[in-house]
Parts: sequence; structure tokens; C-alpha cells
Amino acid sequence: MAGSNPDRGRTVSTVLGRRLGGELLRMREARDLRQSHAADALTASVAKVAKIERGLVPIRDPDIRALCHLYGETDADTVDRLLALAKADRERRKASGWWNQYPGLESMVEYVALEDIASSLRTWQLAIVPGLLQTADYARALAVGNGSWEDPDEIEPFVEARMARQVRLTGDRQLELWAVVHESALRQLVGGRQVMREQLGHLLDKARQPNVKLQVVPYLAGAHPGMTSAFTIVSFADPGALDVVHMDTTSSTLWLESDNDADRHAQLFDRISRLGLAQRSSVRLIDGILKEL
Repeated sequence: MAGSNPDRGRTVSTVLGRRLGGELLRMREARDLRQSHAADALTASVAKVAKIERGLVPIRDPDIRALCHLYGETDADTVDRLLALAKADRERRKASGWWNQYPGLESMVEYVALEDIASSLRTWQLAIVPGLLQTADYARALAVGNGSWEDPDEIEPFVEARMARQVRLTGDRQLELWAVVHESALRQLVGGRQVMREQLGHLLDKARQPNVKLQVVPYLAGAHPGMTSAFTIVSFADPGALDVVHMDTTSSTLWLESDNDADRHAQLFDRISRLGLAQRSSVRLIDGILKEL
């Protein structure tokens, strides 16, 4: 019976799986080896090696070590990074996922699943308050204003799902969140004055949490390197050791999975954050905007 297959649902391309597979593929090609050589080292089929390199299946630690040995990779930090990546991917695949009960999350399933196992997030937002810091009324107003929902009844489950994500900021496995937000996102009257008053007050409360760092890039910062797009860097180990970048466009979700992409966006985030106010000054600015409302 199909339901008896323990691997059911695991043979699927994942963000972390693709990143791991891409690194192993690069290492193999650098040694001018074929997939058959890797298959021999794993006592597996060429088809399995192809699935590994395409991020379609999880990979065990002994197989990681065997491939590193075959490819002549002796740097302990590199091997440890690949092992951490493989572990994170396995955790992602086996997670039952509370998010599966919310049909409105289809386009965000991969992101929410990764957020659930991440150790830290760095997010830059131009136009909206980051999802992990939104109130229910603010999230609802965003959904209504988006105007793309075919069934309005789906909005409330979407809002509930967004609130469920925020457990990561207060639960047993507290996520480290560094959010840099442009001042324009705080002044946009999403949902009206009362909704924004509650939202800004919520930001002030969240900024008091030790695991939340909040900065505001003020209008006075002028032109800055983050003007073209918002993005989130999702980390699964020490910062920079294992990162992927998530971006939303008007028509799709974009994942940037290479080391070069992660490094480039980490540097971009650092430049933007240096233009932001310090947290204490950011809190004063938010409080000032709140009082204006």
C-alpha cells in the first residue's frame, strides 16, 4: 500500500536539499569524477546520486563523509558545514508541520517550514512590518488590501497561520530575529489609525524581548542599498555558516541558495543596518509615530 512507504513525501526537492546537492555536485566536478564513481563510494545506484545532487532525497552523515573522502575534501569546517546542512534538511523533511492544516499557506510552505527549524533570521522590509512582528488586525488588513484572495473565507486561516508562526519568538526554541524596517512601513496606514496604533505598540513590546533586535531606517537616511527589494536571510547554524535567502516577488517566491548569494545579501544587510538607527533610537522613533496617530 502507498501509505506503508516510510519515504513517501520525502522524495521532493527542498531548498536545503538543493543547496547540499549543489555543493556535492560542484565538489565532484572539481575532481573530474562521474556520478558512477560517487555511486560506487556509496554502494548505491547512479540514480540515487542524481537525486542527491538535485536535492530530491535526504542524505545520511556516513554518505556525506564518504563523498567528502572521495572528493578529497579534508577541511573539517567544510565537512561539518555539510553535515549541518544535511541534518537541517532531514529535520525539514520529517517535520509533520503545523502549517499543513492551513490551506492558505501553500505558497509559503517551504519558507514556514524552514523558519520553524531556523536558529536566526535577518530580515529587511521596505513597505510592511515583518510577519513575525505583525498583529492579527494588521495581517488581516494586509490580506484584504492585497485583493488577490479568490475566497475571502481563506483570509482568517491565513491570519491564524501568521500568528502561529510567532510562537518561535517566545517558545522553548526562541528564534533570534534581527529586523530592519524602513520608516515608510511604519507610517503606512494599513487598516487605519487604530490598527496602526496597536501595531506600533506591539512593535515596542517586541523590541523589549532579548531575542529581538529592531532597527528603523529613517527617511533622513536618503538613498540606500536596500531600495530595490526586501529579503530575509534564514540561518540554521552560526551566522554565515549555513544561510539561504528568501525573497517575495509579485508573482512568485524566490530562493537564493548559493554561498555567493548568501554572502552578498549578508553584506547588503550589514550595509542597510548601518544606516538604521540604533535600537533605542528606533524605539523612540516608533513611539513618536505612535503618538502622532
